[in-house]
Amino acid sequence: MTDLLFSQARFRDVTLRNRVVVPPMCQYSAEDGMAGDYHLVHYGRFALGGAGLVILEATAVVPEGRITHGDLGLWSDAHGEALARIARFLKGQGAAAGLQLAHAGRKASMQRPWFGNGPLGPDDLARGDAPWSVVAPSAVAVDEGWLVPAELDEAAMAALVEAFTVAASRADRAGFDVIELHCAHGYLLHSFLSPLANRRTDAYGGDRAGRMRYPLRVARALRAAWPQEKPLFARVSAVDGIEGGLTLDDTLAFAGELKEVGIDLIDCSSGGISGSATAARVRRDYGYQVDFAARIRREAEIPTMAVGLIVDPRQAEAVLAEGRADLVAIGREALADPNWALRAREGYEGWPAQAGWWLERRARDIDRLGPWAP
Repeated sequence: MTDLLFSQARFRDVTLRNRVVVPPMCQYSAEDGMAGDYHLVHYGRFALGGAGLVILEATAVVPEGRITHGDLGLWSDAHGEALARIARFLKGQGAAAGLQLAHAGRKASMQRPWFGNGPLGPDDLARGDAPWSVVAPSAVAVDEGWLVPAELDEAAMAALVEAFTVAASRADRAGFDVIELHCAHGYLLHSFLSPLANRRTDAYGGDRAGRMRYPLRVARALRAAWPQEKPLFARVSAVDGIEGGLTLDDTLAFAGELKEVGIDLIDCSSGGISGSATAARVRRDYGYQVDFAARIRREAEIPTMAVGLIVDPRQAEAVLAEGRADLVAIGREALADPNWALRAREGYEGWPAQAGWWLERRARDIDRLGPWAP
């Protein structure tokens, strides 16, 4: 039974047709930040596949905020127009359209994963991927061999707050229903939160309250710029998983503050403060990050989204039934099976009419013939 998984979920004035979410997963396939045909087809298949909410990958609010040369961007109206085509299609197929706004901070200007997932080198330069200057809360590189970032001053920090709000307005005009603010995986806002990356001695560093101050400033500005009837989510790395790094208690405090700002849901990931965003510091097992979502939901009293090797509809249903999260994100499972949400249901309810009638005939043939055998 998957009764809860396929129940509606309402956040402000946006109702999701079910609780299955395809979370942001970077594709590194944009040209100058511009979404193209690849992105339309890639994201469109998840809406056709029955997901309730599809959240587009990390979308940089300024060119220098991209992780790689292939990242999506939203620093011009033209970028917004390209993304609007995707939002229209997602919504036309019954899914809610989400977009993750991001700045990569000290992890900007790096390789696409299939070229090494590290700092740019000579081979990347030969491909036309030249490095650019990066910024962070402190002049602390990700690791040896990585670019040393410039420490942000007040003027630059204010300019980035403005860039986030302008991008949010473009996302609204493009027709997106949900924005997710990226505060995870070692990127700019996470690096402010983590004592491993934030060595500032001013009001934006030091203790937990100081380290939270700038991410909360961005969140507050976004909430003011984003329509009140539309929900605003935040993705966090619940723990750094490294000694001296961000702890779950830190994230619980941050989640409570985000709730006060008007954030509607916390998307609970982990790790990424050093190395690539996918370098897990938590042992990977089925549902390995669900406990973070459960504790944040319970103690911060804010809705959460669970993510991390959720692969089976019964597993997802149990997460919801046990009150451990409000939404479940299937991520890489959706890449393996874009029709995961539809296949989790009995029969062909919810399938696009263009496919459903074909599949009903196929099912009758298989029932008649029995299992295939060589």
